[in-house]
This record gives sequence, structure tokens and C-alpha cells, in this order.
Amino acid sequence: MSTAVSAAPDRRLRHARAAVGAVFLTNGALFANVVPRYPEIRDSLDISNALLGTAIAAGPLGALTGGLFAPAVIRLLRSAGTASFGIPFIAAGFLLVAVVPNWWLLAAVLFVAGAGDAIVDVAQNAHGLRVQRLYGRSIVNSFHGVWSIGAVLGGLMGSAAAGLHVPLLLHLAVSGVLFSVIALVAYRFLLPGADAADPVDTPAAAPRRSWRPAAWMLAALGGLALFGALVEDAGASWGALFMTDVVDSPAAAAGLAFVALQVAMTVGRLLGDRVVDRFGQRTVTRIGGTIAALGMGGALLFPSVGTALLGFALAGLGTATLVPAAMHTADELPGLPPGLGLTIVSWVLRIGFLASPPVVGLVADHSSLRVGLMSVVVAGVGTLVLGRVLLNRPAHPA
Repeated sequence: MSTAVSAAPDRRLRHARAAVGAVFLTNGALFANVVPRYPEIRDSLDISNALLGTAIAAGPLGALTGGLFAPAVIRLLRSAGTASFGIPFIAAGFLLVAVVPNWWLLAAVLFVAGAGDAIVDVAQNAHGLRVQRLYGRSIVNSFHGVWSIGAVLGGLMGSAAAGLHVPLLLHLAVSGVLFSVIALVAYRFLLPGADAADPVDTPAAAPRRSWRPAAWMLAALGGLALFGALVEDAGASWGALFMTDVVDSPAAAAGLAFVALQVAMTVGRLLGDRVVDRFGQRTVTRIGGTIAALGMGGALLFPSVGTALLGFALAGLGTATLVPAAMHTADELPGLPPGLGLTIVSWVLRIGFLASPPVVGLVADHSSLRVGLMSVVVAGVGTLVLGRVLLNRPAHPA
């Protein structure tokens, strides 16, 4: 997307860009701090993998629900206020995870935290796009890269806390206060005023054809988004348990599977635009699906600390550009009203995050976690098959 503004960004815009990045970082870090403590939470509540997975799924369910209220909250607080002040709300929700006495309250807390996360996610993206319009060039991908950096940072913090046997309440209180302060300071540097749309230069809309071909394409693109959710959830919900239950790693290393996936995904996101520009979305995504399937397949067949970390890393690297590619293609489908394709694919992505934890947990309880995590292999193969529907050109053409 090209914008009407072409002048070099001034100091105010550079500060706003850094502030948006800070909010993205805190958003990623808060959730990731909890992930390495899942084995401890499961054991303290004396629940099964299936029940833990169902409780975790309350987060995406809350996100689906909370996302419906995002426009109203943003109208009330504007995108800057919603993004910055929403971080302490999420932090408070995650803090309650340390004191819940049973599965029901764990699910309730994660539901509320998920709802807050969905609202903050819409707000931070809206404000990031507002800054991008004034910048005059694409910068939104860097924000998502910073989110991944925050997730890696949070995963390392959670792993260290678990390895040092830091009480869960103290750990989540310290991380919550730290990232809340960062977000509140960032609010001072976000763009003031209403979130009015800035004028942009956009090409004339393509003629809209029959909706039926678009519907079939949209189904395939939704499938790709679902595969992306399966891979990300594998690291977030089950990476630590795979390391402790299957690989028999020490507690300090349990969260490293999630960290490995997020580090590799971060690298893929930061380099993704350049690679896609050269080889095209379709080629990059299909090769990436193959890499993810082979990497995780090797980890499941020959489980060890080394193969597990490599497998999760290859899964993250292989699917780094998957969801953005699916969203971009959906947003340009002919035969649909503007924005509808992107909205539907985004919802399917959230449904994937909702369904994946209980399904994998159920399979793990009735068979093994190694069998449950075959979902990543299936996602990789499915990406190879369905990736043919993607546009084989840069995600952000010049």
C-alpha cells in the first residue's frame, strides 16, 4: 500500500513507531511468561492434559468474544488508550492464574485475559497502521516481529523463573508490573487525537465477479490460517510439556521449545518480506510447510532435547510467513466486499487457536503427546497442498 505522505518521518513519528513497537513487545511478553509454567499449573491443580488444554482454549474463546467489542472500546478510549491501558488489564488477568484453586477458575481467568488480548491486538494494529500511513511506507511487519521478540523474551523469563523455582505469584507479579509500566510510558509517545483515516493512494477496485469462486478460495485460505494456528499453538500450549514428559528435560529447559519456535518465527518474519519479494508468497509458503513437517516429524520420531528444539525451530521458521500470506491473498479476492476476506480468515485463525489445545490434549490423553503433536506435521503437509492458492508475488509490491 502506498500512502500520500512521502516526506521523511519526523521525530514525533519515529517516537510513535517506537511506542507502538513497545506495546507489541509487552503484549507478546505477557502471555509468553505464563507458557513455561504450564506443567507446574497442571500439577498444582491436579488436572489432566485434556483439562489443561480445555482451560487454555478458554483464552482463544475469550478472544473470539472480546474481538466483537474491540470497535466500541476503541471508539471510547481511542486506539492509543486501548492498546496501552489494555496491557495492565491483561497482566492482572494472568496474575490471577497463580492463585486460582481449580480448573473452572483457571479457564475463567484465561477467558478474560484472552478477551483483553483480542481488544488490545486490534487497537495496537490500528494504531500501527495509522503510524504507517503517516510514515509513507510499510512498517507494520516490523511490529509483528517485535511481538515475536517479546514472546521470546517472555519465554526466557518464564523458563528462568521455573528453573530457579521462583514462586508463580511473584514471577507473574514482577513481569506484569514491568511490562505494564513500559506500555503506560509508551502511551505518552503514541499519536494523539482521534483515529481518523489518513488519505491514501489506492488502486481502483477490481471488478467484482461471482462470489462462488471466491468462497472456495476463501475456504482454502481459511485452512492455511488454521494450519498456522496449529503450529503456533503446538509451541505455546504443548512445547513445555513435550520437553518434560517426552524428552524428560529439566524444568529450566522446558520452555525452550516455545522459545525456539518463536526465535525462528521472529527471524522468518524479519527476513520474510525480502525472501517473498524474490521468490513469491506461494513458493516461500509451500517450501516452508515442507520444512515444518520434516522438522517436527524428525523431533517426534527421534525425541531428544536437540531434535525437539530443532523441530520446533523449523516449524516456526517454515510457517513464519504463512498467516500474513493467507490474509493478503484473502484481502484481494474478487467477488467479495472489501475487507470481508481478511475478516473471515482472521476469525478462522482464532477458531484454530480455540480448537487446537483441547484436541491435542484429548489425543495426548488417549494415545500420547507425540501423536497429538502430529498436528504440526499435518499442518505442514496441508500448507504444501493448499499453498498453491496463494498469490506468487510480494506481499507488499512496490
